[in-house]
Amino acid sequence: MAEEKQILVVEDEAIVGMDIQRRLINLGYIVPVVVSSGEEAITEVRENNPDLVLMDINLYGEMDGIEATSKIHSFSDIPIIYLTAYTDEKTLERAKITEPYAYIIKPFKDRELQINLEIAFYKNRMEKLLKESERNLREKNQWLGAVIEGIGDAVITTDPEGTIRLMNPIAEALTGWKQEEALGKHLECVFNIIGEETRKQIEDPVKKQLKKTGSTVCLIIQY
Repeated sequence: MAEEKQILVVEDEAIVGMDIQRRLINLGYIVPVVVSSGEEAITEVRENNPDLVLMDINLYGEMDGIEATSKIHSFSDIPIIYLTAYTDEKTLERAKITEPYAYIIKPFKDRELQINLEIAFYKNRMEKLLKESERNLREKNQWLGAVIEGIGDAVITTDPEGTIRLMNPIAEALTGWKQEEALGKHLECVFNIIGEETRKQIEDPVKKQLKKTGSTVCLIIQY
């Protein structure tokens, strides 16, 4: 049984629209309304925020399904699947720009419809999780950056390969490298440790730690 997802059907042929609505309901989806124009589709998405739109590419009136999709994407990341009875090259090129989740060619079977819908729902869910993960990572990095900026010692962080990912202003002053110049370079290129008595380069403690843990390292330099 399909999850109870609400689908907006945009189809200007009334009989075809009612048939799609009936088939979707039989598959377990919620289809409260079928609209026949791009303008109505935009209004419906704004007001009721359905989970997905089945959009006929060829609509009567001034706005076709591709233009309606473009306008919807300007304010919503709702997944949209195109319905079309034919696929000429020029129309497909226009449609590609709007990045639909799928194309379904009329006439289609219920199984084909359901598979495309479930793939679209899954893809949209994964995209939202990825965006949320990226947002959380950005916030974490911003917080970490603010903390490191305020530390009174020089701080350099590297990834497991020893590549520099962050430097605070004190580390910039100590090494003579600006963060934007050092990012992506190996720590050894930017910071070397010289023995106080021997005045020779000694083994990098960060490299030793990386060998042990294989994890990100934060180097704090007190001087």
